Amino acid sequence: MTTTAPAGVLAALLPPHVHCAESFGDPSEERLLPLEAAYIQDRSPRRRRQFATARALARQALGALGYPPVPLLPGPGGAPRWPVGVTGSITHTDGYTACAVAGTGRLTSLGIDAEPARPLPRGVLQLVSSASERGGLAELPEGQAPWDTVLFSAKEAAYKAVHPLTGTWAPLAAIAVTVHADGTFTARHPHLPAVRTGSWGVHRGTVVTALALPASRAAAA
Repeated sequence: MTTTAPAGVLAALLPPHVHCAESFGDPSEERLLPLEAAYIQDRSPRRRRQFATARALARQALGALGYPPVPLLPGPGGAPRWPVGVTGSITHTDGYTACAVAGTGRLTSLGIDAEPARPLPRGVLQLVSSASERGGLAELPEGQAPWDTVLFSAKEAAYKAVHPLTGTWAPLAAIAVTVHADGTFTARHPHLPAVRTGSWGVHRGTVVTALALPASRAAAA
């Protein structure tokens, strides 16, 4: 069974002007708009359910922002094409799907990610992290969280936030992340003008991370 809520673990990680919607449980059979249904019709039943649940949550979040229901088709990088004036991000993993959106007058971009709260498969951490990052994880309190997964998820969230600004793919190893035990992380990327701070949390067996990039003062004025 899927339960939905307009605010929860994700909303606690993002500024109040970001509108969030999330779903716990198995993806449900949500209604798709015709263009969306045509796009996903040849995929597996599981993928169709994930896609439909994500779109239902996205329309819920967009509705809170004042936007009517519109088709949300993936762009070249796989992320949804949001309405003009909106930035957003979607994530899904086993038992959890979420969406966050905001006006581009407040945020330039944002990224969210969710992963099962268990250690990464063997060898993955070495592929996506530096020796310095792994050393930082070793200094964190043992047992508080699966730190390798928090690091991986934070890198995914940072990538999702940066990709709309660059339009190019970059390996996760190119994003330098430092995880802190207080529920925050810092991210550095060649295309970010400064170090940015994101947030992480663990809820109901899921690691959730979020990074919001604020708009410039001129855009927010």
